Amino acid sequence: MSHHAAHAPLNAALILADGTIFWGTGIGAKGTTSGEICFNTGMTGYQEVLTDLSYAGQIITFTFPHIGIVGANSEDIESKKPAARGLVVREPLTDESNWRADSSLQQWLENNEMIGIAGIDTRALTRHIRTHGAQNALIIHAESAEAINAAKAAETLAALPNMKGQELAKAVSCAQSYSWSQTAWTLEAGGFGTQEKPTHHVVAIDYGEKLNILRLLASYGCKVTVVPARTSAAEILALQPDGVFLSNGPGDPAATGVYALPVLRELMDKNIPIFGICLGHQLLALAVGGRTEKMKQGHRGANHPVKRLRDNQVEITSQNHGFMVVAESLPANAELTHVSLFDGTVEGFRLKDKPMFAVQYHPESSPGPHDSRYLFGDFISLMNANQQKLAS
Repeated sequence: MSHHAAHAPLNAALILADGTIFWGTGIGAKGTTSGEICFNTGMTGYQEVLTDLSYAGQIITFTFPHIGIVGANSEDIESKKPAARGLVVREPLTDESNWRADSSLQQWLENNEMIGIAGIDTRALTRHIRTHGAQNALIIHAESAEAINAAKAAETLAALPNMKGQELAKAVSCAQSYSWSQTAWTLEAGGFGTQEKPTHHVVAIDYGEKLNILRLLASYGCKVTVVPARTSAAEILALQPDGVFLSNGPGDPAATGVYALPVLRELMDKNIPIFGICLGHQLLALAVGGRTEKMKQGHRGANHPVKRLRDNQVEITSQNHGFMVVAESLPANAELTHVSLFDGTVEGFRLKDKPMFAVQYHPESSPGPHDSRYLFGDFISLMNANQQKLAS
């Protein structure tokens, strides 16, 4: 089965592991790239999405047809170097027309050696992923359609590993510790600020950290020390943190858990306040004895409704995950705090007997709505309460 849209020269193909081929026009860099195909339903924020390290090993399909109008800039990045493997869009990239643009998206993709394909039916592709689930795919951006060898591509695809069981956090984590004080971007300030009078010290374990999480921690009054994914509990405790933050990141949480769980359990024994997001949420769940599973298609977008159980408020959230925490696997001392209104999956839990909580979605909302930023305030309150307890 083959699909293509009838404009621009066909010099690229998206080939799925099940043999489906979409022909289109190459965008970004030339070459071949592979990864797990997934889709993101966000209408804006493509640059933040492409630089989110949680997408390591993945090719992103944007369901919104017109991508590129904001162009690219040096501020809307969530990591220094993007980890996404490629992108798929419906229409040719739109010319940039935003006052903050430093370059076109095409130029930015080339500079970052990212390969993409345009001009394919992204609705058909998204429905295919929804029906058949996540799978590996290849984008080939060549000189011409004749230069693309589909049979050879099928062999390459057959040899690719499944996302289940893959440990990807180590590769995207920072190489050494560093301090962070930049605060969130505001229009009034015309950019980022600096936190000069922090009230709390947080150690953030970097499993593939989004920079906007660090900016929000700083905005809420934290001096942040970022440490690599494989840092020991002893090294973290030596920094004397008021709280520990567990970041988002790519891959299978159970694989990252092999080295992360012993560290987390040691920190939990010390009753230090802990806040986890995304992969950090999954790791905290594994650390208390829970289980994670690969989802059929995952949650990716900026409009996911989540119910907050304490008062039945609905938060519209930004999400990006392909694994989930199994609700029944959580122990008695873990209380569900948030659930997805799309499919009822776990979106957050807290521990009744320790100052620890985590959410599956992205409250730093970059891109996305700001409904959930109060969670950073909750983390501050937890650290305050813990400091008072220690002082008494």
